[in-house]
Amino acid sequence: MFYSLARPLLFSLDPETAHNVALGLARFSFRRKAPSAPVRVMGIDFPNPVGAAAGIDKHAEHVDAVAAMGFGFIELGGVTPRPQPGNPRPRLFRLREARGIINRFGLNSIGVDAFVHNLLRARTRAVIGVNVGKNHDTPNERAAQDYERCLEVLYPHVHYMTINVSSPNTKGLRDLQSNEMLTAILKAMTQRRERLRERHGRNVALVVKISPDGDDDGLRIIADVTRRERADGIIATNTTVSREGVTGLPQAKEEGGLSGAPLFRRSTEVLRRLAELVQGEIPLIGGGGIMSGADARAKFDAGASLVQIYSGLVFRGPQLIPECVSAYRRK
Repeated sequence: MFYSLARPLLFSLDPETAHNVALGLARFSFRRKAPSAPVRVMGIDFPNPVGAAAGIDKHAEHVDAVAAMGFGFIELGGVTPRPQPGNPRPRLFRLREARGIINRFGLNSIGVDAFVHNLLRARTRAVIGVNVGKNHDTPNERAAQDYERCLEVLYPHVHYMTINVSSPNTKGLRDLQSNEMLTAILKAMTQRRERLRERHGRNVALVVKISPDGDDDGLRIIADVTRRERADGIIATNTTVSREGVTGLPQAKEEGGLSGAPLFRRSTEVLRRLAELVQGEIPLIGGGGIMSGADARAKFDAGASLVQIYSGLVFRGPQLIPECVSAYRRK
């Protein structure tokens, strides 16, 4: 109810400003217990399988407010080892007619140390994941060191960490999905995790977030590498550089990754194909264009163990969360 009243005001604002205002209002507006539909995935007990996707709370400044919306888990970030401003504004655009969003934030981050400082102020006991990327000026050959640095700092405080190798807004980042690069990163990360597990006496799951824009050969590589190097999960998918479904709309030519309803079909196809390739050996998390309970159900049917929403929250509000949980109960 509150969101339906606030939405016209929020949509009258610049999208990035509206996003920040909405998070500020959420702090005072939502106190919803996570709907119960327990599921155990990646060795983690989730109160329900519907999560907040990365990008909603990039700097861990609104953790309690996001958790209070009723999510079964929240993924914070993306965060990079060192602070970086990302791309200049404007960098977020609504395509209202298509229920789509284009962003070119460029992994704007306060840096992992300041991020953890914010995270430690949160009171929630929600399942927490953090999406991490390399700094824009780190060569791909040294990308693993950036991911390891984030893992080292975040390890005591999170349940899983998402290795972002698929944002279209950091030059060359998607090259890290190649066989050689992804193997090197996952090998380094799993080895570092073994040492951290012994030190802290707890496990943190390692998840890879992939692009929707690769071909079948690329998906085969991702499936083979993630199985061989013992990744715990795969998120399918990040945003797309395609403009299918939005051609001709105002702002559709803006550079950046497209999310929301126009991404749904492609991301679900990738999810379904990936499920065929991994054959149940690695849990899959479905994201991309979930605007209704029926959309969430389609992700579960395609092979997802968990789902994530972001753009749907912008267009539908928090009522989308219990709707998606109900769809899971009916699957």
